[in-house]
Amino acid sequence: MHDPLRFASSLGSKLATRSRHVCALLGAGVGRACGLPDVKELQQHVLDGLEDQNRQTLERQLANHNLEDALSRIRRISAVASAQDSVDGLTGPQAKNLDRAICRLIVKSLGVNAENQDAVICLAAWAARANYHYPIELFTVNYDLLLENALEQMRVPYFDGFVGNLQGSFHTELVEASPGSDSEAMPSFFVRLWKLHGSVNWAWNAKSQIVRHGHAVPEDEAAAIYPSDTKYEESRRVPFLVLQDRFRRALHQPETLMLISGYSFGDDHLNELIFDAAARRQRSEFLAFLYDDIPDALAQRAKITPNIQVISGHEAILGGIRAEWNEPKDASLNIWADGKFALPDFECLARHLAQSTAQLTGNDSDLNELLKKAIAGGKTQANGAVDG
Repeated sequence: MHDPLRFASSLGSKLATRSRHVCALLGAGVGRACGLPDVKELQQHVLDGLEDQNRQTLERQLANHNLEDALSRIRRISAVASAQDSVDGLTGPQAKNLDRAICRLIVKSLGVNAENQDAVICLAAWAARANYHYPIELFTVNYDLLLENALEQMRVPYFDGFVGNLQGSFHTELVEASPGSDSEAMPSFFVRLWKLHGSVNWAWNAKSQIVRHGHAVPEDEAAAIYPSDTKYEESRRVPFLVLQDRFRRALHQPETLMLISGYSFGDDHLNELIFDAAARRQRSEFLAFLYDDIPDALAQRAKITPNIQVISGHEAILGGIRAEWNEPKDASLNIWADGKFALPDFECLARHLAQSTAQLTGNDSDLNELLKKAIAGGKTQANGAVDG
């Protein structure tokens, strides 16, 4: 059986190594821990908000597909179909209108006014105080603005690839610079925030270029969310391609520590990037915290790749060995609760990270009070996160 106290101690030692390149991949479980809908709930919110005809059309597109795949297909139809021709019952203008309606409902469902932002506040506090030689890189497949809001509340400087406030433009050369290299223009204390699948405040401008607004896109615009199809013109795909490549290169940075939370390993492309890096970079470590059961494909890979560690509430795969946790006789509440290991819950993991670094310094009592409230006020198991 695996020892949860030993694992937590080992994690603390790894996080304390300032020379390591530390990254995190965050999925829908992060938003769920803060009260936002998970993937299934978001899809249902969209369906419930559409008019009958659009709802039926989307339901057809969702057959054997998720919401992102359906949205990509609708945009593909919009690009190739005319006003007279139809594909899957949709003309070009109808597909464009349906795209906007879906995006409007996504933006509405993922408003930043989440019920409980304590978890992301703790994550932002950890990122602010970690003081690594290389910048912390936060990768997320979420569209919401929770991370941006938390970083700004904790006054953490960050860079997301865009420069500008009203209509920020994407700067590929700043994103492509390797961490710690002479070509990197941003200082290392700037947290890097990379939104791999787009955001509710990304939109296309008149030149078909993606810009980042300082707020969620207006209702009459389509948010730039996951246009994955290779047939899209290059200008519409630039941020996504560049950020995917940034993720690949970050994984291959020597001695990387990748923390994965709230992500269910449902994106085959991202999974292969992780598995390939783990096989090639044996001194790097990939820690996957799963709120739900361990997927078979991940379990099989972790058993033959010792530097992939998979942690769930009742069991873990550490060093290729799959076993249950041995309940500790004396464990602090932040790592063991309700008969299971607590760190797979993103809220508990974020609080653990915040407590692993030195306390805030200086006379800024507001920040200290905000962090203190987030650590003490989090509900350990209520509103449990689910991976997505």
